Amino acid sequence: MFFVFNKQKICTYTVSIVTVVLLFCIAGSLHNTTNEINTVQTSSTAQKLLPIYNVETTEKKVAFTMNCAWNDNDINNILRILEENNTKITFFMVGDWIEKFPEAVKKIHEAGHEIASHSDTHPHVNNLSYEENIEEIEKSNQKIEKVTGSKTKIYRAPYGEYNDTVIKAAQDKGYYTIQWNLDTLDYTGITGNEIWVRLKDKIKAGDIILSHNGTKHTADSLDMLLKNIKEKGLEVVKVSDLIYQENYSINNNGTQVKK
Repeated sequence: MFFVFNKQKICTYTVSIVTVVLLFCIAGSLHNTTNEINTVQTSSTAQKLLPIYNVETTEKKVAFTMNCAWNDNDINNILRILEENNTKITFFMVGDWIEKFPEAVKKIHEAGHEIASHSDTHPHVNNLSYEENIEEIEKSNQKIEKVTGSKTKIYRAPYGEYNDTVIKAAQDKGYYTIQWNLDTLDYTGITGNEIWVRLKDKIKAGDIILSHNGTKHTADSLDMLLKNIKEKGLEVVKVSDLIYQENYSINNNGTQVKK
């Protein structure tokens, strides 16, 4: 059987073959572009900045923290209980609170507790710019220094909020951004026994505990909480005595890990 090719047929076949080849090339190019985009997105997700929620450690320590943003009515009782238990903790203070209650700030500082920044005006920091975040931290730190003569490098954002801007602003100024992994929920008005029920089966070395002054039961439950924590073989310390301050990383769970 013989096939007869003329110029028109040859041209038609040639165009068809070239078209198929071009389509394969375009498909390959799109596939590579998609892979590149996916890679960039994955890389971006992996680089999300996180605060410190807790610490991976073999030392039997937990950090007890207290946010100060409302009143100072219970400060004297809290300081007495901490002294009776030979315990030092970290107080995160809002700048406005420092201005209202400088004598309470002095008492806390003179008792040997750690005073850290909880912003200046307690705003929703996720809505602030990089510069505004820095201003919130630095202004509160200036107020701490004015009353105590000392600055802090420990910071907790209001409402537990954070994003890359919040964390980077703090990091660029040399601050450690601290969250918590155990919440007493004392601000809801629950009793000390109810608080302990929340903590007792979860608490472990490296945890950071959140509490607040100015609540209904924080002061009258503090002695029991401290004693129960110690009965579990754990020492209650300040944040700066728990976290690593160099050569560390923070994993995807917000746990600070020693390198």
